Amino acid sequence: MATDDVRTRLRTALTTAMKARDRDVAAALRTVLAALDNAEAVAAPEPPVGADSPIAGALSGLGAGEAPRRELTETDVAMIVHAEIADLRASADDYDRLGRHDRASGLRAGADAVAAAVAPT
Repeated sequence: MATDDVRTRLRTALTTAMKARDRDVAAALRTVLAALDNAEAVAAPEPPVGADSPIAGALSGLGAGEAPRRELTETDVAMIVHAEIADLRASADDYDRLGRHDRASGLRAGADAVAAAVAPT
């Protein structure tokens, strides 16, 4: 499954959840999409020593602070998505232990929606 295909499926599921006003599912889908975006981020380049700027660490010039994003492999995407699903389910178990069954069921619904969105068709 291509990485763009996974994102497209997650975004489509997010749109559906938002239209249905399913806050728990929408939150879970947003969390997974954010985790994928964060995994692509790279560290900002170090400013040159002695750079003359009124703001510490600032770079000047159009695009001076731009850095190419890291490209995730299909394995990277699968690992991130499965880790997020596992985190949602673990949090649901914690809420069950605390007697917050309503919150636990919402987290499980979100985990199930993410799993369904990325399941092979």
